[in-house]
Amino acid sequence: MFGFGTSQAVKRQGPRGSFDLPLLVALVGLASIGVVMVASSSIAVADSQHIGAFYYLKKHVFYLGMGLVLAGMAMRTELKLFEKHAFLLLLAAFILLLAVFVPHLGMRINGARRWLNLIALSFQPVEAVKLILVVYMASYLVRHRESIETRFLGLIKPLIVAGGIVGLLLLQPDFGSAMLVIAVTIAMVWLGGARPVFLFLMGLPLMPALVIAATSESYRMKRLTSFMDPWKDPFNDGFQLTQSLMAIGRGEWTGVGLGSSVLKLSYLPEAHTDFILAVIGEELGLAGILLVVGLFALAVGRGLYLGLKGVEVGQRFAGYVAFGLSLMLGLQAMVSIGVNLGALPTKGLTLPLISSGGSSVLLTCAMAGVLLRATFEINRALDARHMATRMPALAVPDANAAVAPREREAVAA
Repeated sequence: MFGFGTSQAVKRQGPRGSFDLPLLVALVGLASIGVVMVASSSIAVADSQHIGAFYYLKKHVFYLGMGLVLAGMAMRTELKLFEKHAFLLLLAAFILLLAVFVPHLGMRINGARRWLNLIALSFQPVEAVKLILVVYMASYLVRHRESIETRFLGLIKPLIVAGGIVGLLLLQPDFGSAMLVIAVTIAMVWLGGARPVFLFLMGLPLMPALVIAATSESYRMKRLTSFMDPWKDPFNDGFQLTQSLMAIGRGEWTGVGLGSSVLKLSYLPEAHTDFILAVIGEELGLAGILLVVGLFALAVGRGLYLGLKGVEVGQRFAGYVAFGLSLMLGLQAMVSIGVNLGALPTKGLTLPLISSGGSSVLLTCAMAGVLLRATFEINRALDARHMATRMPALAVPDANAAVAPREREAVAA
């Protein structure tokens, strides 16, 4: 466990917070694997583009370094500041999502308007929106706890907020992130105490809307049909998935060795981003995939566990933030892993902390920093409760010690 030290506004003899060590180890482990695998998977891609063999590695390390700075700042910021400005953050999220449609500011890449042109770099607003959504939902669950638990109308506002974000994401289009927003919103409301029947009624109108969204674009239909049988058209619609499956199958149990992947040599598309797990499977085998899955399971499990503890000790906002960020991290990882293994249709979601990226790496690190801050405040509350339970036991000997001298004086007299 790691504490803040003397810079925090707590009494030296009072309760002291600490970051959760298993969570920190899991996050650092994932980021470390990411650096190694980005280096291995991106060299051939960068070399074919004549931009320098280590271009993507340098870019990844640069954004990871900036992300670590953001994470450090988040770890030293009281969560009550996020809670206080939750509505303003939500307003900023909508402005960012709308900004991608502004000419010259929004960038169209591969037919999608998901990026902002910030001159020196590009930025994908949805990465910040994921963090902001969790903060706003946690704030709403704290403020409207009774309404969430007892009335269906208490779910209307979260439904409107999530629906607005999903609508803007589908216009970009970004179907994968839209599904992630829906899943995390429903999960957080459920963890906030909403009745299952309310959740069913909340999700009922979303089902036909998602079906229409999934089938309205030809490229989405191709992804669905190729997912069902990628080998039917292995050189066209099923190309990405078949190459991914061949890479993972080639790795067998222990892999062909780090740096020895063949499929990454211009065969496997997006080898350093969306399909980096396939490269891990080929070079490190099933053992490498299980290591990645295990680290994600540890990170998500610790986040959910401490979120539950936070709610129990009255740190509801910190608890809900831990719930939401753990779910966001875990669900995105699950989708990315499922896509690489052929268990889910192809989505444009990266593997958090591992895939090469810019704004995704930056904001995932910030998300990790806020999650660690939540564990700090939860552990501080747990320490305060532990101290409170020990105080009576400590007070009794002191009282006896104070009475004993008076009794001895009386006997001597």
